[in-house]
Amino acid sequence: MSDHHIATDDAWVPEACTLPTAERPLRLAEFDQFFADAVRGLDRLSAQHLRLHLDGGTQVEEAARDLTARESSCCSFFTFDLSRPDGDSLSLDVRVPATHVDVLDALTKRAESVRNVQ
Repeated sequence: MSDHHIATDDAWVPEACTLPTAERPLRLAEFDQFFADAVRGLDRLSAQHLRLHLDGGTQVEEAARDLTARESSCCSFFTFDLSRPDGDSLSLDVRVPATHVDVLDALTKRAESVRNVQ
C-alpha cells in the first residue's frame, strides 16, 4: 500500500502525516505559495534527495525555517537542511528515507508545476 495520497488537485499528502485533515489544505497552499515565490530552481540529486535553490532574501530564509519546522513536526520522516552556499544564495535540501521516495516524487512534481504556472 502506498504511503501517500494524491488528491484530485495533485496535492501530495502522505498518510503518515499527523497534521489534522482540516489543516492540510492550508499547509498545501503555504507550500504552493513558497514554491511560487521563493524557489528559483531545483535539482533532484538522488531518489531520496531534492535540492531547492531559493531566493536569497532574509524573509525567504525565515519563511523556509518556519515552514520546514512545522512540516517536520507532523511528517517526521522529512529532513530539511537550509544553507547559504554563498552570501547571495540559499539552498533547501529535502531528504526522505527510501520508504518515502514516493512522497518526495510528489513534492518535486508539485514544486515544478507551481513554478511553471508563473
